[in-house]
Amino acid sequence: MRVRNSKRASFVGYILHIDTATAIGSVCLAKDGQEIATVVNEQQKDHAASMIPIIQSILKDAGIRGQDLDAIAVSAGPGSYTGLRVGVATAKGLAYTWEKPLIAISTLQMMAQGMYAITGDENAFYVPMIDARRMEVFTAVYDSSLKIIDTPGAKILEPTTFQEILKEHTVYFFGDGAAKWQQLLPPIEKAHFPTYTISAAHMIPLAAKAYRDSDFADLAYFGPDYLKAFYHPSKK
Repeated sequence: MRVRNSKRASFVGYILHIDTATAIGSVCLAKDGQEIATVVNEQQKDHAASMIPIIQSILKDAGIRGQDLDAIAVSAGPGSYTGLRVGVATAKGLAYTWEKPLIAISTLQMMAQGMYAITGDENAFYVPMIDARRMEVFTAVYDSSLKIIDTPGAKILEPTTFQEILKEHTVYFFGDGAAKWQQLLPPIEKAHFPTYTISAAHMIPLAAKAYRDSDFADLAYFGPDYLKAFYHPSKK
């Protein structure tokens, strides 16, 4: 099933969307699959302190209470370990307090949905990239219907990475990890590096579909999808 921003979703009520997977955090409120308001915080170190005040503000401006929400959606990873913990903990806490279902959305799929909505290119592949330090990125390959072509994972970039799909397809590379890949890649006509800013609003059609399908996360067991284990050097 193709998910598009341009098609109005059937009734899903109010959904609050939270994304803190990267340095840019955001909260979006939507009703019936249509964006009402989005607030962005570009200070990663402030995510823990800023999310609740932003949520309170966005609900107040919309004239609704947390109890009026129909669901809460969260960007579930991959991304920053600290950022993901903040977003998921906030979403789970609010879902528990307000007794609302929790919807978990892949950060990479959310990004692919956002870029597809910008380009509208149905024949291209979409490769979101989240910086994972050095020459590594969290990435995946999607087609325009958001079908996974290459499974999400942590990938070390080399000049030959993605060479097979670039032989056959126009490919959009984007996200905060795309710049270092662009530096490695020789000029290729099929490779495009459009400007992209991550936003919780890009979850809207994905969360609406999940709500209609009753595809909810288990509050007791759900955790961020880090894609690789967190490494912390032991003290000597």
